Amino acid sequence: MSSLITEDEISHEAELVWLEDLDDLDYVRQSIDRLPTRKGRPAYHRDGRMVGYAILGPTAKPSRASGTFRRRVFWLLPHDRDTAPDGLYAKSAPAEAVDPCSLEARVKGYKTERSEGGPPSTAMQELGITLPL
Repeated sequence: MSSLITEDEISHEAELVWLEDLDDLDYVRQSIDRLPTRKGRPAYHRDGRMVGYAILGPTAKPSRASGTFRRRVFWLLPHDRDTAPDGLYAKSAPAEAVDPCSLEARVKGYKTERSEGGPPSTAMQELGITLPL
């Protein structure tokens, strides 16, 4: 969860790779996953879809116990606001969600009015979708 992500855990990030247009997403979920490599697109094993991931720099060290790297992965579930605008998160966001526009390599990101159900994203505006405010 975003509140559990520490500065130390993301201190070796070199860049974030986005698989979707951030302007179309009011929020993304973020987590730290144990992955076998520093870079490259990781395998995705959750419901929903991966929308981005972190690439680590060469100074990142693997875990001594598992040999894996702790990397951030950004994702959405099928019931998130981008696909269910009138659903559970119409006026809020999940605990691990942050505004993707507030994210950068080595920056945790944060919730904003937009991510909490405020002004809609460009994609929602273009589709004529409005949130109940």
